[in-house]
Amino acid sequence: MTDLLSFALLSFTSFFTLINPLGTMTIFMTMTKDLDSAHRTQTAKKASLVAFITIVIFAFSGQLLFNFFGISVNSFRIVGGVIFFLMGMDMLQARLGTVKVNPKEVKNYVSDISVTPLAIPMICGPGALTNAIVMMEDAHTIELKGVLIASIIVVMLLTFVILYSSSRIIKLLGETGNNVMMRLMGLIVMVIAVEFFFAGLKPIVSSMMN
Repeated sequence: MTDLLSFALLSFTSFFTLINPLGTMTIFMTMTKDLDSAHRTQTAKKASLVAFITIVIFAFSGQLLFNFFGISVNSFRIVGGVIFFLMGMDMLQARLGTVKVNPKEVKNYVSDISVTPLAIPMICGPGALTNAIVMMEDAHTIELKGVLIASIIVVMLLTFVILYSSSRIIKLLGETGNNVMMRLMGLIVMVIAVEFFFAGLKPIVSSMMN
């Protein structure tokens, strides 16, 4: 039971910080500012659903990708650690995102923005996909796999709720609150990055020493 709770906490924390719905909601508000409430809700729902499906697909097909390209899990952990660390650095400096969308194009592609760039790569980016593959590899039992999927579902539901309530949350937190929240999550991501990096590096160094 303790192992399940620890794995559930790690899964939830890592996915929530890497997906970073609080950082995404500012971009979401910018891209949907000209939409009415119904279309904004529909966009948030579709973006969350597409991101969830993509993460689950990568989680279950990750090992096949490893075998096809001849990639080891430990190498992926090291690369994932580097990606997480760089993302954490950006978050620590309160950089909300780099995706730019022409406001004139938003109205013409309402059905598209929920998939790109909202679902991919804003919600479901390299960090989340890497985390899904590595965490699924560490889930050795059916129970752990179930906990992992449940954690992803919870994070996606929270992401939808946050995007749905984005206008209220931004007003409540204010610019300073958003920046503080971003930096805190960035610090957590950097800690996870260090753990991933050395978890992958240690077996490789050990095999080289033997």
